[in-house]
Amino acid sequence: MSLWKRLKRAIRALLGKAVETIEDPKLILEQNIRELNEQVPKMNEHIASVKATVTLLEREIEKYQKEYNELIARVRAALSQNREDLAEQYALRIEKLKQSIAQTQVELEAARRAYEKALEVKKLFMRERERKIQEARAALQQYERAKWQAQIAEAFEQFEVGGIDQTHDEMVRRLQEKSAKYEARLELAIESIDTSRLKVDEEMERIQARESLARLKSELGLEAAPPPPQQGISEPTDKHSLL
Repeated sequence: MSLWKRLKRAIRALLGKAVETIEDPKLILEQNIRELNEQVPKMNEHIASVKATVTLLEREIEKYQKEYNELIARVRAALSQNREDLAEQYALRIEKLKQSIAQTQVELEAARRAYEKALEVKKLFMRERERKIQEARAALQQYERAKWQAQIAEAFEQFEVGGIDQTHDEMVRRLQEKSAKYEARLELAIESIDTSRLKVDEEMERIQARESLARLKSELGLEAAPPPPQQGISEPTDKHSLL
């Protein structure tokens, strides 16, 4: 083999190794876990900012309300002294203050909705984050087991064939097939996550919790066990049972 061909083969091997390292599913998943954890403090900071806006608007309305009460008291005092001119000035200030209160109230309601939405988004994110981290860790553990099994298989198969040259191609092919299967599985697992089913899962957990508590109460003699569901459909004897 010429020196040029050997050099090209060496360059291709180095490039292939670099691409394989960059696109290693194990490294990518580990980075994904770190990024998911890093998003939590950022989300908390955003929620705190929204909450601060709500608090500031609430305090502003309280200040407006206090000023409004003071102006009303001044109007009454002016009228009691037959000072229509002063009462008119106070009345004008009250009208402007009402507009400010109304505008601030609208902003406050919007800020409160934004805060509630942020809390809901965080709740969904935390559930989705936990799900993805568990799936990623499970896939990483399975990948490590597969690597260990491949090493054991290679060690045993070396005793069954003539030498390293005979086992090399077979082991490379098998490891490549396993890596391809794991990559496909991980991509499907990540893409198949549907955030819309999180609330359904939460409701199912509450139902299972109530059923578990009912069974536990029955076992402890704290409450009679609920009657088992009847087989078939029977004619109700009380019209209220239809409700």
